[in-house]
Amino acid sequence: MALLPLLLGCYGRDARLGPEKRQTPVLDAARGAGQGSAMSSWAVHSETGALTDVLVCPPDHYRWIPTNSIVRRTLAGAQQPSAMALAAQHGELVAALKQGGARVHVLPPEPHLPYMAYTRDSAVVTPWGPVLTQLERPQRRGEYAAVIDFHGGDFWRKSSAGTLEGGDIHIIRPGLACVGASGGRTDLAGAEQFATWLRGEGWEVRVEVFDEHFLHLDVLFCMAAPGLAVACLDVLDPDFVAWLAGHGIRCIDVAYRDAMQLGCNILALGRDQVVSARGSAALNAALRAEGLTVLDPDLSLFTAGGGGPHCLTCPLGRVE
Repeated sequence: MALLPLLLGCYGRDARLGPEKRQTPVLDAARGAGQGSAMSSWAVHSETGALTDVLVCPPDHYRWIPTNSIVRRTLAGAQQPSAMALAAQHGELVAALKQGGARVHVLPPEPHLPYMAYTRDSAVVTPWGPVLTQLERPQRRGEYAAVIDFHGGDFWRKSSAGTLEGGDIHIIRPGLACVGASGGRTDLAGAEQFATWLRGEGWEVRVEVFDEHFLHLDVLFCMAAPGLAVACLDVLDPDFVAWLAGHGIRCIDVAYRDAMQLGCNILALGRDQVVSARGSAALNAALRAEGLTVLDPDLSLFTAGGGGPHCLTCPLGRVE
């Protein structure tokens, strides 16, 4: 079924779904209208600054593929989700991003790349501009092409050692970052290359090794607000948690079962706002108890595929 009418309603009637050099569809946060916007240098200095611009990809061709333990469990007991249901849930995410004050830029989906909706992994924006990553799974490697087109080839660095995926990269705050290395997606060579680039700019970077069962570090840990993270303490190395505490970061604990349903996979919007999937009821209550406004779209079809709000978004610009 053609999804164009539904997608135009979600992303803005004038949003173009095809690639254009140095141009990208962008949704105005106040009006929700698509408009052309020439690309400039993107910069993200932390995971918690006010999100001004974010990249998403409509789930036109999304389907569950058995690339991780979460999806394999899902496929054992469920049929593939419908295109209409996927579009509706992604529309809820876009609405939450706009409500939080971000302009939403649209990456055109490609039929042979079902996981393009998870825009987090194929590039990450740093204070010095975007970094092109190097995806591990053959089914996802083709995602690099649309990302290069989007950024017009303007990258601060390009990953060339091992593998590196955006879900393992956390720009915690200016001067401090961590990179996960499970070996299953990001390996030590890729993590250390990225860490070396940031260390060369005077940053402290921790490379955190964890079990590949958990896919990316953002399945176990994400920042919620300055000085506040959500974390699966049952799984994370106590030394990592102590390292966070030493930098003034305390953690809201997320149980293992909830983490495996992508409970930790949240997106901080800044301005005391956060996007967290509706299914994470206990965590959302805890976040609200911290004084945060929680925007909670239904993303159950995407979390069943191994990705939540953090995975489905690539921040392009934040203001500290």
